[in-house]
Amino acid sequence: MKKASVVIVSPALADANNGNWQTARRWQRMLTPDHKVRIVQHWPDVDAQDDGAMLALHARRSAASIAAWAQARGPRGLAVVLTGTDLYRDIATDAAAQQSLTLAQQLVVLQDQAPLALPEAVRAKVRVIFQSATARRSVDKTPQHLRALMVGHLRDEKDPLTLMAAARLLHPGDGILLDHIGAPLEPTLGQAAKDTARACPHYRWLGAQAHEATRRRIQRAHLLVHASRMEGGAHVIMEAVCSGTPVLASRVPGNVGMLGPDYAGYFELGDARGLAHLLRQCRNALQTPRPDDLLATLHRQCAVRARLFSPRAERAALRGLVQHLLKS
Repeated sequence: MKKASVVIVSPALADANNGNWQTARRWQRMLTPDHKVRIVQHWPDVDAQDDGAMLALHARRSAASIAAWAQARGPRGLAVVLTGTDLYRDIATDAAAQQSLTLAQQLVVLQDQAPLALPEAVRAKVRVIFQSATARRSVDKTPQHLRALMVGHLRDEKDPLTLMAAARLLHPGDGILLDHIGAPLEPTLGQAAKDTARACPHYRWLGAQAHEATRRRIQRAHLLVHASRMEGGAHVIMEAVCSGTPVLASRVPGNVGMLGPDYAGYFELGDARGLAHLLRQCRNALQTPRPDDLLATLHRQCAVRARLFSPRAERAALRGLVQHLLKS
């Protein structure tokens, strides 16, 4: 039997190594046993005539491809996947992003707070698909110091300045080491990282890193720090949780949708003092561990959330979506 053709439209390809690309590549692998799947930046392309379904990542940046599909075929077979910047910024002001919501047969969001950000008129066609990460064993970590890691390219949406400000509130003798991975997509933020590293010997900016190297650093860290202003469903949170590394995160809807409303590791958006306070609490817990301390609580809560991020669950939800699109 001939396999149905599914096209994934991603505004970013492998050279970007960002969340959109990671999603597109993982979904291609998950769907390939049952379907012909390719990833493109723009549709239609030379193979477009055989496509039975489209998964378009990003309502604004993929708007031209979404509109082309709708013009050629109507909404049938079209799913628009909403990421952080379109969900929490673009759909409020951008006409092309708003049109993408209307044109789609299905809307896909990546965490359970996301439907609340959408207009009521389109919520009936929303599906939540939690993304996944492969599980990695939790490794033993030294109690001599606390190592916290932030992962994300240096751009305003990731709010790297909050981590840098927290670094300046901490002292080298506190026993808290901060590592920061990410390419300087905004040069002023790259300069700020260099300045922080010069002023704070406990802060290291490591620049861009390969995905596997980043996962190993996540696995070895005591904590992941995720200070984002907006998120559709952060890969790095899943990777940390599935590696036994708890998260300290900004209290924004995308992070709450990943970690749960009662999670103990939130600080308010942009609150460097709040982040520094949580880091000190976790450092103290390393020195005098108790079953009810913050670090132990975060470990327990993350272990529960890890079940949502299993590849088996994501694969089943994704296949169900594509089957629905193709049958329609």
